[in-house]
Amino acid sequence: MVELSFGDVLCEVGAPIRDVYFPTQSFISLMATGGGDARLEVALIGNEGMLGVPLVLGLDRSPIRALVHGAGGAWRMQAARFRKTVASVPLLKLELDRYVYTRLNQVVQTAVCTGFHDIEARLARWLLTAQDRVQGDRLHLTHVLLAELLGVRRSGITTAAGALQRKQLIHYSRGGITILDRLGLEQAACDCYRIANQAAPAAAAVVAAATA
Repeated sequence: MVELSFGDVLCEVGAPIRDVYFPTQSFISLMATGGGDARLEVALIGNEGMLGVPLVLGLDRSPIRALVHGAGGAWRMQAARFRKTVASVPLLKLELDRYVYTRLNQVVQTAVCTGFHDIEARLARWLLTAQDRVQGDRLHLTHVLLAELLGVRRSGITTAAGALQRKQLIHYSRGGITILDRLGLEQAACDCYRIANQAAPAAAAVVAAATA
């Protein structure tokens, strides 16, 4: 068990994967790069999943950058030991294959959300997804970070957050957002949140299997 700190870089694009992480209270953003400093979050990992999917597919390098955006605990396992365990436990490999499929669906849904939905709905979806993983109402985030995660201008996040605050769904201050009305936020979010959550029970099984 390790404690992950906000801003920790757990892997870089093209770098060897040395460890696998199973978050418990923390959450990790998977960031795709678009050249230069351009980055976009394509998935968010919390206590429903794991970081290290390429190892399940027989690969040892990361296609993305993994950043800790929610501090907290996580189980950590060396990559070599993980691969050896997966090879020797067929049931675990089956659960991991299901998780890889679920993750793929989530990435596809993120792409759809980014391309078709407005910033306010996307922000509501992201806040709900993050809250599910931290299991608390307070998220330590800045508008700059949210703009980077969602791939929009900071002014767009300011406008969207202001709209959600006027509806009394959230309260934001410097460096943080508090969710006040979860049900209202769910209604403000796009359907992507509901669709992604339909796959969550299948994804969660991998954590129980891997940490048993």
